[in-house]
Amino acid sequence: VTTIYLLIFLTGLSGNLLTCAVIAKHKKMRNPTNFYLVSLAVSDLLVLMFGMPLEIYDLWQNYPFPFGEGGCYFKTFLFETVCFASILNVTALSVERYIAVVHPLKTRYLSTNQHAKRVITVIWVASMICAIPNTSLHGIFYLPEQMEESAICTVLKPLWIYNMVMQITTVCFYFIPMVVISILYLVMGLHLSRDRSQRRETLDNGYSSHTRIKISVENGRRRQVIKMLSIVVAVFGLCWAPFHIERLLWSSISHWTDLMHNIYQYVHLLSGVLFYLSSAVNPIIYSLLSTRFRECFRELVCSHVDESSSVRGSPPFPKILLHSTCLGPGRRGWNTGTMFGDYTLF
Repeated sequence: VTTIYLLIFLTGLSGNLLTCAVIAKHKKMRNPTNFYLVSLAVSDLLVLMFGMPLEIYDLWQNYPFPFGEGGCYFKTFLFETVCFASILNVTALSVERYIAVVHPLKTRYLSTNQHAKRVITVIWVASMICAIPNTSLHGIFYLPEQMEESAICTVLKPLWIYNMVMQITTVCFYFIPMVVISILYLVMGLHLSRDRSQRRETLDNGYSSHTRIKISVENGRRRQVIKMLSIVVAVFGLCWAPFHIERLLWSSISHWTDLMHNIYQYVHLLSGVLFYLSSAVNPIIYSLLSTRFRECFRELVCSHVDESSSVRGSPPFPKILLHSTCLGPGRRGWNTGTMFGDYTLF
């Protein structure tokens, strides 16, 4: 399990840092959707950098907790905050995509950079506020002998309060967002499928070859969007379901048997792997499946290699950049989705 965690850590760290670097470097990439991606990448980085080391430590040594009572509060508060922020960022990103696809005329005032920044600020403030109840329930527990080596960070307040908090947050930060995201993507998928059928009919109405090619390109982009939507919903539900099932099991069962404990241990391991995996695959789902991001990733990595070669005294490779999507829409009008939003996604 430790090896899997290390692979997830390295993949997630590099992927999320690349996402942030690409958006920071290219001014044309600073749009509302990509602001949500940066916020999501930051929450994933915090999970990986602060959550995963403690998870690995717990796998090898359950106690003592090495950071004292303040560290216990900070650990719980940070973990809850980034969990909530991650889900809310995915939901906000889904809403933004819904507006771009289904209500493109509203993007002028609902999909602006300033609006995205305000939404992201609200997301993080709300996440921090919602993390306070669970944080206040935790503290350092010692064995009756008060040995420092027995210190663990755990729930100190009555369990019924903790159970209630877990059940409420599971509903509010998993089931409700999952339902909302599923409905939004279902509506978008139906909208794109219906539009795809209408566009296919136009091919039989004697349009020029240039128009046919243009329509064919747009249909290909729509198919890419539909594929993307199914991946988003599947990964979100798969990676987060075991984590919340674990919380529901812990908060719902009052009398534990040996069989229940064994099942819970397997659920705990599975939920941990998938939970951290979601922080590593987000850059792949939201970034690498986008043509524009692939172009920018390639340009960023190649420019870094060229600079390294120049420092070593070797002549850099010649740069040939044709219609780079990193720089935004070109003069040839490749971005033809004016009626239906940006079908290159991000």
